[in-house]
Amino acid sequence: MYLYFKLSRRALRILGLTFVLFLGLFVEQKVVHSTASAVDPIEQIKTEEKAIALTINVDWGEEYIPGILDALDQGHAKATFFVTGRWANKNPELLKEILARGHEIENHGYSHPHPDRLSIAANEQEIVKTEKIIEGLTGCKTIYYAPPYGEKGASGVKAAHNLGYQTILWTLDTVDWRPESTPEIIAQRILNPAVRFGIKPKKQGAIVLMHPKENTVKALPRILNGLNQEGFRMLKLSELITLKPAGNTTS
Repeated sequence: MYLYFKLSRRALRILGLTFVLFLGLFVEQKVVHSTASAVDPIEQIKTEEKAIALTINVDWGEEYIPGILDALDQGHAKATFFVTGRWANKNPELLKEILARGHEIENHGYSHPHPDRLSIAANEQEIVKTEKIIEGLTGCKTIYYAPPYGEKGASGVKAAHNLGYQTILWTLDTVDWRPESTPEIIAQRILNPAVRFGIKPKKQGAIVLMHPKENTVKALPRILNGLNQEGFRMLKLSELITLKPAGNTTS
């Protein structure tokens, strides 16, 4: 009788400990999921409207910015320029010209490091340093963060979230930095995007990634003309994000 009671108490302890561990794991997973969903990077806006956002990541290539601005003007398009703090420091007049032409400037970190290799605190310093430079030069505070190299590990994304930023990635990548990316290939990647993982990307609500390269300047008139013919509006990222989400189309 004593042995049975002793074993029963031991079994109860084991069961109790197992329950506590399970409950703790469940709560932790719920918290992690909740946090992740709050800081997930935006890759595309869910909308059926024919609208698209052109984003240009800038850490070099200032000699091509005037050509990009002219092409955007001629194509009746607006864009979002994600610039590094060090680039903004070196090119204050060009930074102001981007704003004067009706585009918006956002945060690309200060020195274009690999965010996944930095601590949360170091990533926060990169973002804040750039924010202060841009605000000091333009009077505008940045609210969106495009991580260098498109890295979306927890360190950089959490740092952006801690500072009240939304991390931005992309839907369509021009891959314009590669030597083999001709103006024709760059334009094709936007106007007729290739199937990936069995799915053809939708252009409605798409975020396009570009850089200031010579072939990008040459490709832009073709891209903008094609999008205009299809009835697309080329909006600033902040405008695209505010569009009404796509409704439920199932019956």
